Amino acid sequence: MRRFVREVAFRLTRRDLLRFLEDHEDDLLRIFREEMEKLDERMPEEQMFIDIHMVPLGEELLRAVLATLKRFLLET
Repeated sequence: MRRFVREVAFRLTRRDLLRFLEDHEDDLLRIFREEMEKLDERMPEEQMFIDIHMVPLGEELLRAVLATLKRFLLET
């Protein structure tokens, strides 16, 4: 029964969730960049295995996650 209710709720709200992600994607990316910059500052480069810039890498990863979520919401 719980699964049925959860599935119905998902079907009813998935378009709203997709629109929310699209409407707030820039804000999510901005906040994520800020958090990645904090992470980059906390981790000295000598502790890293290779010298990479965490912010651009993290931003691309977040974009991939957002694209995955949007695609999932559109295809289900």
